[in-house]
Amino acid sequence: MSDQASFARDPKRAHDERRDFAPAERLPRVVALAAVIGGISALAAWLLLHLIRLFTNLFFFQVLSTRNQSPAANTLGLLVIAVPVVGGLAIGLMARHGSEKIRGHGIPEAIEAILFNKSRMSPKVAILKPISSGIAIGSGGPFGAEGPIIMTGGALGSLVGQFFRITGGERKTLLVAGAVAGMTAVFGTPIAAVMLAVELLLFELRPRSLLPVAVACCVAAAVRPLLLDGGPLFPLHTAVAGLATLGSCVAAGLAAGALSWTVSTTLYKVEDAFGRLPIHWMWWPALGGVVVGIGGWLEPRALGVGYDVIADLLANRLAVGVVLGLIVCKAVMWVVALGSGTSGGVLAPLLMMGAALGVLVGPWLPGGQPALWPLVFMAATLGGMMRAPIMSVMFALELTQDVNALLPLLVASAVAYGFTVVTMPRSILTEKISRRGHHIYREYGIDPLERHVVSEVMTRDVVTIDGEAAIADALRRHFGATQAHRAFPVLVGARFIGMVDRETLADGLRRLGDARVADLFGANVPAMALPAENCRIIATRLAVHGLERLPVVSDPQSRRLVGLIARSDLVKPSLAVGDEEAVHERFLALPLGAARSRFRALTGGGADRGEDA
Repeated sequence: MSDQASFARDPKRAHDERRDFAPAERLPRVVALAAVIGGISALAAWLLLHLIRLFTNLFFFQVLSTRNQSPAANTLGLLVIAVPVVGGLAIGLMARHGSEKIRGHGIPEAIEAILFNKSRMSPKVAILKPISSGIAIGSGGPFGAEGPIIMTGGALGSLVGQFFRITGGERKTLLVAGAVAGMTAVFGTPIAAVMLAVELLLFELRPRSLLPVAVACCVAAAVRPLLLDGGPLFPLHTAVAGLATLGSCVAAGLAAGALSWTVSTTLYKVEDAFGRLPIHWMWWPALGGVVVGIGGWLEPRALGVGYDVIADLLANRLAVGVVLGLIVCKAVMWVVALGSGTSGGVLAPLLMMGAALGVLVGPWLPGGQPALWPLVFMAATLGGMMRAPIMSVMFALELTQDVNALLPLLVASAVAYGFTVVTMPRSILTEKISRRGHHIYREYGIDPLERHVVSEVMTRDVVTIDGEAAIADALRRHFGATQAHRAFPVLVGARFIGMVDRETLADGLRRLGDARVADLFGANVPAMALPAENCRIIATRLAVHGLERLPVVSDPQSRRLVGLIARSDLVKPSLAVGDEEAVHERFLALPLGAARSRFRALTGGGADRGEDA
């Protein structure tokens, strides 16, 4: 009897087996943990920002204070060159004697922990990353706070997950929830943070991960006004874009993509140059600090996070000459400092460089609206560099709350994203991981094994062995010269009890003599498959148990055999994918021949031979 016939006796069960998403019985527990992590990450963001202010005041103004001051207001003169060097030396010592994981801008390290370390991060990272980032940025490092808080929040989420008995997938969700909740608390951008998780960190789009992440971001956004300033970071208002403006956004996207390509490729050339130095990497951040110090002496606005400078750029309050010097100094300082392996984020520098490019190029673009171009270039640079166009659009939208800019932002970010996809094999994030020996494939799609169930690919005509038969008879009948299969299911009556192959029967014959085949099996429940289980579950079960095939039973209670599924059957769902991806077909064609004939008849040119006039 087919599995459809067996399910006809229990239609409710058959209906419940097939659903849009995987079962989510544990989801409420993970959501509750994510909500707690969202609050903890918001506190961590508050602490990180205050550490940055503390070290900024200490390094540049020699006062012990958490007052929000820009390092550009310092009066150190040439001594300012030494400040980033001291900070870089401190970070090198912390990385060498504390944890090397604090080096870099945070997001690649979080991705690496997710994909290659079962989302486990150490307590050292949760403690040392904010301190090292506070020192790096506070001593003038041209970084943002988002990378460090992503790493710190991710470490906190991972640590909370390690205290509970949960799966690696659930721990990954908590790590990502902590990471993006921290970003939400810093910038006040919960939707962009969720999109960052989807486009960069989760490597899936499922309720089991999306809901906890969304809840963590909501909690962080709700807590943010209690700890930090509420409202948009860079409020802005532009007019509705016309066709000329949208056309210019295409050019803006290409320019921003070119900037992304230039900065990203230059960064890794600088990193390679540091790698060839005949000194330990511990000293690299101090050497990078020399360049940061010189740049900060030439252009003080390029020091530190620079949120105030971004605000000035978006409001077009800086002269063109100042902006030109700013973008050059910021780019050089950031590339050298990050290439040296210090600790800091990428979002704020990209925002500043993109906005500066918009100020410089915007006046030459048709469509007017000078206030729009710094915002558009800012989002497009971020989307192209990080390969996350939707995140970049929502990030710019939430930072400014300028709804009129939504369509221009989308056009420019999509074009910049396409530019870097075509011209760069890897992004600034995945290139670092690739250099550590790991390849990451960023395209998401529904696994064909997820789309098909066992009943669609299983073999229904199954040869079985009677459990009451003698072992010698079964060995002779099924494993002789006419053997058709490597293993066979064993039934007692209609009930499946296990699988046997030649080795199992031969060993049983030596141990038990002329006993029944059923005597080879104990009380343990054998591995089985159900007709409504998806093929991904079966592939995992085969891999975990080291099996090549599984019997398919109507239900676990009766164990009535309805089929057999083997590894070779799991290739069948990929046939449809191959057909969709590789076969070029045309089902409709324009009647061009008849159209040409009619055109020539109307113009007096006559008809081609073989065509109707």
